[in-house]
Amino acid sequence: MSWLVQRPSPNPVNGTSVSVADPAPPKKADPLAEAPLPVSEQFTEIKFRIHERLLKEMDLDKVQQKRGPELRKAIEEAAAVMLTAQELPISRLERQRIVREIADEILGLGPLEPLLADPTVTEVMVNGPREVYVERKGLLHRTDAAFRDEAHIMRIIDRIVSPLGRRIDESSPMVDARLPDGSRVNAIIPPLSVDSPTITIRRFSKDPLTVDNLIEYGTLTPSIAAFLKACVESRVNMIISGGTGSGKTTLLNVLSSFIPPRERIVTIEDPCELQMRQPHVVRLETRPSNIEGKGEVTQRQLVKNALRMRPDRIVVGEVRSGEAFDMLQAMNTGHDGSLTTAHSNTPRDGLARIENMVLMASLDLPIRAIREQIASAVNMIVHVSRLRDGSRRVTHVTEVVGMEGDMITLQDIFLFKQQGVDADGHVIGSLQATGLRPRCIEKFEQEGIMLPPDIFAMRSANGNAAYKR
Repeated sequence: MSWLVQRPSPNPVNGTSVSVADPAPPKKADPLAEAPLPVSEQFTEIKFRIHERLLKEMDLDKVQQKRGPELRKAIEEAAAVMLTAQELPISRLERQRIVREIADEILGLGPLEPLLADPTVTEVMVNGPREVYVERKGLLHRTDAAFRDEAHIMRIIDRIVSPLGRRIDESSPMVDARLPDGSRVNAIIPPLSVDSPTITIRRFSKDPLTVDNLIEYGTLTPSIAAFLKACVESRVNMIISGGTGSGKTTLLNVLSSFIPPRERIVTIEDPCELQMRQPHVVRLETRPSNIEGKGEVTQRQLVKNALRMRPDRIVVGEVRSGEAFDMLQAMNTGHDGSLTTAHSNTPRDGLARIENMVLMASLDLPIRAIREQIASAVNMIVHVSRLRDGSRRVTHVTEVVGMEGDMITLQDIFLFKQQGVDADGHVIGSLQATGLRPRCIEKFEQEGIMLPPDIFAMRSANGNAAYKR
């Protein structure tokens, strides 16, 4: 271990008899807490004192020669020697935890490393040094993870954004970034974040969810999954709408898996999140401006460029601004089967948002002309919601029929009907056909896709199938 530490450490002390530090006073009950362990000030202070000493005594040139598990093991051994030499009144478990967290601090993202290693965590939210929350199965839980102070949070943010060439400071206090595993990171610091620098990390499964997973979770039913698969294969233009954290990107990933492997796909994102499985995929990502305020590349510019790249399909991760107009143009000019997502509370609201985004393009088009573009470009809206029990469900499958006067007409093909809530707080309900046949059936038939004849039938109380006229 002499390669790691330049100065010899004192002889370790036999640690067979140790005393446990006094526990911190109990915290007030938190409805979001999942029995978090108290983090004592003594524990935190010990960890950072050993960490700082280790950094001072490291032989950095030799450290850089090591990689992976070998490097982590050497750091943990050096930290353990220093910690033992302190003869501190802490338990064996606390020693192991300090050593592990010091290695996390040097090699990774400090207190966030255990949370990012937990496969059940889908979102990590840092509100302050002592306020770290995670999302599991759609519900929030407070954790025992803690930072030393706000400066410690800032160091972790810098560690995330620096390798990507991004910056965050008072002149640019917000940043979006991506971790090496594909997780999406948003950070915002004072003065915009009043109380503390904050970090929000949206995590994605290493193994992308499949349609079978969504059926298992209750997000879809087998019949509706078959219908959406037919929509994608027959090149129906689709918008996935929903609120924040409702599962739009996950559903987009699943639907995009139905695109035939022979087609050329161009994806446009800010930042990249999609996990395409086809062999012929070109991924485009926006770029923020540099320190001089130059060099920005927007989604609208990328959509325009994608049209020159001979795409069979254009997939936009999320339309947010004027690129909505160019997306509609693409859908109306031979690029059928395009997919995108949009934030909204209902399918109707989703179309209203797209209308507003087209207005952001500053093209001075009359409202009726915009709505005619939307009605002719968009064929189907799939709306997904996060329900009160944390579950994500497709609640609407809605077809865009056309125009009546100045209004876009819609018809619901499938609707989620909630019957109540069980004793455990789980929502009881199902996604049911409304009895209306979608007009895109003609496209299915042209592609040779045949669905069960009763898939769109509305079930009566006695179980008989019925259709609306």
